[in-house]
Amino acid sequence: LYTAPDSCEGRCGEPFSEEDECHCHPECEGHHNCCEDYERHCGPDGFSSSRGSITDQELLELSEQLYGADHNKARPGDIAINPQHLAGPDETGDKQDRSPQPLYKYVNEELFSKPTYASFIKLLDNYQRATGREEEVTAEELREQERFLEEVMKTELMKKLFVFLQGKNRYSSEQEFLGDLKEMWFGLYSRGDGERDSSGFEHVFSGEVKKGKVSGFHNWIRFYLLEKQGVVNYFSHNFNGPWDTFPDVLGLQFSWDGFYKEVGSAFIGCSPEFEFGLYSLCFLARPGRA
Repeated sequence: LYTAPDSCEGRCGEPFSEEDECHCHPECEGHHNCCEDYERHCGPDGFSSSRGSITDQELLELSEQLYGADHNKARPGDIAINPQHLAGPDETGDKQDRSPQPLYKYVNEELFSKPTYASFIKLLDNYQRATGREEEVTAEELREQERFLEEVMKTELMKKLFVFLQGKNRYSSEQEFLGDLKEMWFGLYSRGDGERDSSGFEHVFSGEVKKGKVSGFHNWIRFYLLEKQGVVNYFSHNFNGPWDTFPDVLGLQFSWDGFYKEVGSAFIGCSPEFEFGLYSLCFLARPGRA
């Protein structure tokens, strides 16, 4: 799934950038600086030929469509947050709690009984947050992963994403897409000491602790549940999106059991499938790249 910097997989027709090790735009042949697999991926019969590439405009349009298809997101009145102190650039790193109140004033927990939310929440306690310690995946945890994928794939949002990717020759069947999602999000890899101690899902949604700092942890539901238990302490925010409906975006500082997150960010009020779909799209469309 990850595109190596010396490969053209998923990169055909992209604009020239000096930072790239090798290139995949049509002029590279004339400049003799194409990646070795340029012909295989970008030639007229290649897997990633230009009709299969995804433009920035298409990314913009599709992400707006996914936003519009987020029927399970919070409605106005389902969530009330209290952002309190707006931290300046010199304040985000000093670990000062400048907001005496919790971030969440109110959440309508009926949201959590929706199938994608309920199956998502079940996954959150499956991980050891410390990196360098091998994750053990039980049969029950595997069932929980399957259940979550099953529920998100029933949504209009994920169906839209699949139809788009299928149209780009990325997948021939929903089954193939599902297999990729499973590996992309739940496949284990190492973040430290060579142990299989991490996964995309753990990092992004559940959060990890690496070298004494919070790593990942970008999910509003996870934050709300841990704040309610008293193990997350909200310190301040450094960005509050201009949106007056959900999902909104917040950049924030907090501590988790004494471990600090200097600048985190999260969508507030979106459904699990919105984040899952949007991040999957980014990873597939621009693998290994900003």
